Amino acid sequence: MAARVPRQLAFALPHAESLTRDNFLEGPANEAGLALIDSWPEWPNRVMLLVGPEGCGKSHLAAIWAEQAGARSISAHALTAAAVPGALATGALVVEDLRPGDVDERALFHLMNLAREEEAFVLITARDPPSAFEVELRDLRSRLRAVPAVTLLPPDDQLFRALIVKSCADRQLTIDETVVSYLASRIERSYAAVRQTVELLDTEALRLGRPVTRALAAELFRNA
Repeated sequence: MAARVPRQLAFALPHAESLTRDNFLEGPANEAGLALIDSWPEWPNRVMLLVGPEGCGKSHLAAIWAEQAGARSISAHALTAAAVPGALATGALVVEDLRPGDVDERALFHLMNLAREEEAFVLITARDPPSAFEVELRDLRSRLRAVPAVTLLPPDDQLFRALIVKSCADRQLTIDETVVSYLASRIERSYAAVRQTVELLDTEALRLGRPVTRALAAELFRNA
């Protein structure tokens, strides 16, 4: 009886993703967001909103701004009224991933009021504009809708291909142009799809003990 060949396990190892300005991929889709970061502190409002789909670079831009402004960072769902004064201690704050129904509304309203009183800067990131939020606190609703929003757009072809290359590089995967072209023609043109695709390629390449080639990509995405 032939010996059973053990199936190689794929472990989800952490991978480094550089969030520096030099590592940011620029394109028409995100030029408005980059212009916002570069225009600080000459913002039209003390509180600004950066809106865009998952994986579009909101956190990367926020990290670039935080480095420039000496800003602290907090997840929107972790914001509490008691934490607001300390969060604004440096005069600049990033509030990440604001989602309707997943934030303490009174804490957010307190933050916006205190930022105005102390002339602090706040950069809020969100997947949807405030007009799409269901906010119970009326004063917060009107305040949020008055915040200027900068929207990041879906990637164009050049940025889409560059994102595939960068996502692979972040995972230390070596790919050639044939892989990039194959994936770019078959997967959904979205930031989230790039991240999910490269993660799958990485996992399967490790499990199978194979390099990431066009042949492997074709096996995984033949019907895409």
